[in-house]
Amino acid sequence: MVMHSLSAPTRREAILLIFVFVSLLLFSRTGYDTSRVKFWDVDKSDASPTAQVEPWRTRITWSNGHVPNTRVVSHVPGWTIFDNLFVLNGTVFVVTDFPSSIPDRLTITSTAVNIFNGEEAVNSRTPGDREMRVISTDQAQKLFGSSAESIDGVTWLVNDPPQFITHYYHWSAELFFGFWRTYSSLDTAIDEMGKSTLPALRRIFFAHVDADHWRDYALMNQWVLRSAFPSLTTEYSYDWEDRAAMGRPMMLDRVIFTDRAAAMHGEHFLSTGRTASEPSALPGSAHWWSTIRANVIRVCGLDPNIAGDMAQTPVITYVSRQEWGRRMLIQEDHERLVEELYKLRDLYGYEVNVVSMDKLSRAEQLALAARTTIMMGVHGNGLTSLVWMRPSPRATVMEFFFPGGFAQDYEYTTRALGMVHYGFWGDEYFTSPDTPEQAYPPGFQGTSIPIDGAVVARLCHERLLLR
Repeated sequence: MVMHSLSAPTRREAILLIFVFVSLLLFSRTGYDTSRVKFWDVDKSDASPTAQVEPWRTRITWSNGHVPNTRVVSHVPGWTIFDNLFVLNGTVFVVTDFPSSIPDRLTITSTAVNIFNGEEAVNSRTPGDREMRVISTDQAQKLFGSSAESIDGVTWLVNDPPQFITHYYHWSAELFFGFWRTYSSLDTAIDEMGKSTLPALRRIFFAHVDADHWRDYALMNQWVLRSAFPSLTTEYSYDWEDRAAMGRPMMLDRVIFTDRAAAMHGEHFLSTGRTASEPSALPGSAHWWSTIRANVIRVCGLDPNIAGDMAQTPVITYVSRQEWGRRMLIQEDHERLVEELYKLRDLYGYEVNVVSMDKLSRAEQLALAARTTIMMGVHGNGLTSLVWMRPSPRATVMEFFFPGGFAQDYEYTTRALGMVHYGFWGDEYFTSPDTPEQAYPPGFQGTSIPIDGAVVARLCHERLLLR
C-alpha cells in the first residue's frame, strides 16, 4: 500500500490561500446598488465593485415623536413632488409640524371625479379630509403607531379619473408630458441626448383607474410607457383599494403626485388651457424631454444621436385625415398640397411622406416622427407624434384649421419642446406670439377645411433653409 503523508503548505501556498479567502469574502459582500440606477441607458459594467447590497426594507419604524416629516420637494398647481408621503385607508397624509409650509390642498389634489364645466362641477372636485390631511408628528404617532410599510424608490401617483387618460394626446403630450417636466426639474443638467442622473421611476399608482381604462384606442399609451420605463410596475384602483383595506399606513419615499383638476387652478393653465403648462414654471434643462424621446425611439431601432439631426436629409411628413370622416381638407386642396410637397421633393431632394398614421404600426409611427423635420396636418390626434421630433432651428409643426378656428393643444406642446408652430387658415398663417383666441366655429370639425398647398410648400422651403 502506498502511503501519502500531508506536508505543511509552503509560504507561497499559504499567501495564495489567504488571498483567495479575502477575495471571496469581499465578493460575497458586493452587489448592485439600486440607488445608482439612473434613467439614462445604464451600463452595469460601470457599477462600483464596492457597492453594497441594498437591504430588503419593508417597514419604516420610529421612536415616540420621531415620525418622518413629509417634505415638499417641488410644487406647482397639480404637480407636486413629496418625500415621505403617508397613505392610510386610501387617504393621503402630509406629516409636518409646520403646516403653513404646505401648499393649499386645492392645488395638490381633488376628489378625482370627471371634469365638467359649471360651478356645481367645480365644487364637486374640491378635496376634503377624505382625500388629504395635513397632520402634526404627534397626530401621526397616534394614527400610525410606530411604523409604516415602506414604498421605496420613486413613485408616480396619478390622482385622475380615466376621463382623459385613454387618449394618446392627453396621455403622451399632457399627463406623461407634465409628469416628466415636473420630475426632470430635479436635474437641470440633462443634455441633448437625454443623459440624466435621476433615479428611474419604479412604479405608477393609478388610484382611480382600473387596468382596462388607461390604454388608448390607438394602443400608443402602453407602448410609450413601456419603452420609456421598461422596468416599471403599475398598480390600479383595485390595488389601491387592497392597500387601503389592509388598514396599515404606508410611506412613499419619493412621489410625484399629479392631479388634473388641481392643475386647473394654476395661472399657466388659465392662459394656455393645458394642465401640462404648469410645470413650465419650474427650473429645467432646455433638453428636459430628450431623455424620454431617446428611450422611446431606441425601442423603434433608431439612434437618437442621428434621428432628426440637421445633417440628415430633411423629412416632411404630412399626416392626412382624408379617410377619417371629420376634420378633413377639401379634397382638391388635399391633392394640391400633396402635389406641391412632391415638387419640393423633386426640386430639392427632401424626403416627403404622406401618411395616415392609423395605417402604420406603432413602431413605424414613432420612427417616422423621430426622423421628421416638418410635420403638418389638420388638427387631430395624429399630430401628437410631434413629441418624438428632434428640436432644432428647422423643426416645425404646421397645423391646418377651419378659418376662424384655433385650439392650443399642439401649439403649446410644440413650443414647450423648443420648436416652431404655424397655424393655417387657408392661405394665411400665424405663429406665437400672434396666435388667435381659442375658438371652435361651425366647420371646425367638418370636411371642408381649406388650405393653400403652394403657401405651405413655400414656408416649408423657407424653414429648411435655416441653419
